[in-house]
Amino acid sequence: MWALIKDIFKKKEDPSISRTLKKQNAASAPFMKTRGRMIRYGILTVALAIITYFFPSPNPFNFLYSEGEPWHYAPLYSLYKFNINMSDSVLQMKQDSVKRDFEPYYERNNSILDSVKQDVSAEVKRLLSEKPQYRTSHITHYIHQLNNALDSVYKHGVISQTSYDSLHEASTSHIRVVDKNIATLTNLSDIFNEQNAYKQITTPTSGDTLQQQFLYALGLNTMLKSNLRYDAMKSDLELQAMIDSVSPNIGFVMENEKIIDRGEIITRDKILKLNAYQNLVLEKNAAERPFTSLLGQILMAAAILLILNSYLYIFRRDYYSNLKAFVMLFSFVVVFCILASTLVEHHFMHVFILPFCLLPITIRIFLDSRTAFAFTIGMVLLVSLSLNSPYEFILLETIGGLVAVQTTRGMSQRSQLITTMIVITIVQEIIHLAYILMSDNYFSWDTIERYPFFFLFIGGLMLLFAYPLLWLVERFFGFTSEMTLVELSNTNNPLLKKLTEEAPGTFQHSIQVATLASEIASKIDANVQLVRTGALYHDIGKLSRPVFFTENQSDKNPHDRITPIQSARAIIEHVTNGLKLADHYDLPEVIKRFISTHHGNGKVKYFYITYKNEHPDEEIDDSLFTYPGPNPESKEEAILMMADSVEAASRSLTEYTEESISALVDKIVDGQMNEGFFKACDITFKEIDTAKNALKERLKTVYHTRIIYPELNEE
Repeated sequence: MWALIKDIFKKKEDPSISRTLKKQNAASAPFMKTRGRMIRYGILTVALAIITYFFPSPNPFNFLYSEGEPWHYAPLYSLYKFNINMSDSVLQMKQDSVKRDFEPYYERNNSILDSVKQDVSAEVKRLLSEKPQYRTSHITHYIHQLNNALDSVYKHGVISQTSYDSLHEASTSHIRVVDKNIATLTNLSDIFNEQNAYKQITTPTSGDTLQQQFLYALGLNTMLKSNLRYDAMKSDLELQAMIDSVSPNIGFVMENEKIIDRGEIITRDKILKLNAYQNLVLEKNAAERPFTSLLGQILMAAAILLILNSYLYIFRRDYYSNLKAFVMLFSFVVVFCILASTLVEHHFMHVFILPFCLLPITIRIFLDSRTAFAFTIGMVLLVSLSLNSPYEFILLETIGGLVAVQTTRGMSQRSQLITTMIVITIVQEIIHLAYILMSDNYFSWDTIERYPFFFLFIGGLMLLFAYPLLWLVERFFGFTSEMTLVELSNTNNPLLKKLTEEAPGTFQHSIQVATLASEIASKIDANVQLVRTGALYHDIGKLSRPVFFTENQSDKNPHDRITPIQSARAIIEHVTNGLKLADHYDLPEVIKRFISTHHGNGKVKYFYITYKNEHPDEEIDDSLFTYPGPNPESKEEAILMMADSVEAASRSLTEYTEESISALVDKIVDGQMNEGFFKACDITFKEIDTAKNALKERLKTVYHTRIIYPELNEE
């Protein structure tokens, strides 16, 4: 791991597309510099506002858990002492049970029996006066038994039929009968309703038919009344008191007591503890000014963004000066913060499902390793502010970022992204497993939480979005990746194929220039692929009038029939025509730079000198013989200018010796330096000297002297 970090942060950075961003403008006014800083601080302010807006609401208890699953967070300790309450559903069940088992209160009215007896006595007198057949010697016995039956029934108690049915429907087995302020628990089966009381009274024990007829004739069913009345007020008060006595508290947790450990299975009791602790924490958080938490998040996010800005200003001034690069870097950070905060706020899946390694992959491909890793750390820290348990996330995504930076070194084919995706996914899965083994005191293969592994796998698959993302970055921000340069270098590319068919001499010249320029770039630590691709396209403007260039001529030279000024115009136009072709074929901006700068603001010297010799006394308009430029502004553009001029001039040598080649290279490159073509680019004298030596060695190899084979002497 240490070797990996040293490799990323080594002082000598690998060649990258970032070198094309180094376009220093020494004439920039102080006002423009101040304005540029204000724009960048404005971008940082907007980024901070967006990130903090999408931060989840301050929630110190932001865990996802369910019964039967292991606790996959760090061990949880209570910050407070609190009671453990049963769940609302359990409490409701207990209260419902109290309601079902409640014995309602009924008050006994003893005067009802006397009233009923009076009504019965009056009816007996009337019946005996009207029905002589009942005037027998047994009538006194019948009346005595009737009074005894009434006494027995009303002693047990008689309730109305409506109350009796209601009690049966509620499955009430007992009631409390209040007699003279004394409540007696009575079985409902011992109580009579009006109908049962009538049957009990009208059924004689002796089976005497006359007695039964007598009882029926009395019409007792109309005289019987209930002597037990439902006491609603007393029943309601007692029932409410019993419901209130059901306590939801089933235990308590002490301060600093461990509630649950990592990997521990979440039982029903643990659910009750966690729910109780969550309610307490949320209640205290709402009462203790949550604005302070938000302020802390804002200050932390602002500090991280300013550190990233300072990194660019101090170590990568070229990116800081390039507004597109600046916006791209912070846009990636903001987008991932928004996505992560949204998932956390709405408890939708896990943040591991997001392909955070897209950020280091993209930045490494378009810029450099150090910047990719720095912004990965910044993004990971910002996202961690949204998480309740960020340690594992920081560990996983930091290592994932390191792997992403390392595996994208020298990436020249899009298929290599598959390898990067596989390696990152495997490494993160292993790190997650290692973290579980390290921190889980109850580890078991049967109870291990598998969802994070699944989310990491899905997040790894989502790294395939790097394909369209690279295309979007190239289109929107104007960057060009190594992979795009390799694709453009394919000679089957329509424009290069057209150059091969219509201007074969120019194509061969471009191939030779690409070879020379690549040799120089490899020696002075420039971007080899960039300069090679630029060399292949730098002369595409010659397609408009290929016969005006010597490498494409056969017998006739069209310059013989026109003036030097017209010839110069035809030669100069290959730059402007090349830019038009580049626009038509949608070539990247960085390739167009090679087309416009490979001659800089130099002159078409052959025709300029010819015209000057023909008109010695005439004042010459130099602009008629000057290329539109501009001069090279990057090391790669300077390399191409040297290689192009030397390769073209080398064709005019009459003999190819070490001295002639060396003199030619020195003359051309020193002349370009004297004319100030390299003032605007960051190439050093030492690198120019190295470039000259590379050109000399390469030309000696190309134009080496052949061995003359001896002829056989014939006798």
